[in-house]
Amino acid sequence: MTDINIPGSLVSVHWLAENLHAENLVILDASIKLVTPIQGGEQKAPEYIPGALRFDIDHEMSDKKSSLPHMMLAPEIFMEKARQLGINQNSAIIAYDQVGLYSSPRAWCMFRAMGHDQVAVLDGGLPAWIEAGYETARTLSSPRGRGNFISQPKGEWFVDSSYVLNALTDPAFSVIDARSQGRFKGLEPEPRAGLRGGHMPNAVNIPFTSVLENGKISSKSKLQSIFEQYSDKKMVFSCGSGVTACVVALAAEQAGHKNLSIYDGSWSEWGSPTSGLPVEAG
Repeated sequence: MTDINIPGSLVSVHWLAENLHAENLVILDASIKLVTPIQGGEQKAPEYIPGALRFDIDHEMSDKKSSLPHMMLAPEIFMEKARQLGINQNSAIIAYDQVGLYSSPRAWCMFRAMGHDQVAVLDGGLPAWIEAGYETARTLSSPRGRGNFISQPKGEWFVDSSYVLNALTDPAFSVIDARSQGRFKGLEPEPRAGLRGGHMPNAVNIPFTSVLENGKISSKSKLQSIFEQYSDKKMVFSCGSGVTACVVALAAEQAGHKNLSIYDGSWSEWGSPTSGLPVEAG
């Protein structure tokens, strides 16, 4: 089968099945250990989409020098890791995860940040693949060889706390927190010990679960209604550790928005009692 082009940032399991043997297709299992339980996220015996490679966001694909979880790699290190996975400049990358839509959008954001636009998230992930009756594999695949991927950092996909601090008081921005309402208001404990409860001043709460329906991205009309009030804003997304923020960023992109950034440190950094960053509750 010849090379393919990805039609957008989200593809269906049927699209993937039809293009499963494309020469330039790379399938990445971007699953991570769940920090907070979600519906359908129970641990099961390992199953994988045939041909999938491990994209280890918890470890290999995060900055090991940082004390914070899931921090973005430096461009040259990301490039080397991508090459080790056999990813090329012309690769059509599909990221999925084991529970539907949870960590796979993080892989999408990472490749977009490195200038690679031929990347998409599998809507519904592995559960949707299985539900559609497609075959699974019991083991992950190995890279076919070394790739020639080149990191070409683009825009402000990942931003730091000083950027967010300025954005919170700039009317051109909206800072959107993807954590649950209880965590946002400081009514529920943070899953990571020692963090303060509450939220950033002027941030708004769009829990990542509110843009999903049965493990898939909600309809375009629903997403447009959620994000229409931010249509003239540059949106910055935050969560616990920069993972589910990417779910809401993908949803905003599906609703037609372009000016998107991820606060990489997210609440793991901001909520630290030693960060000196402002927190509100309620």
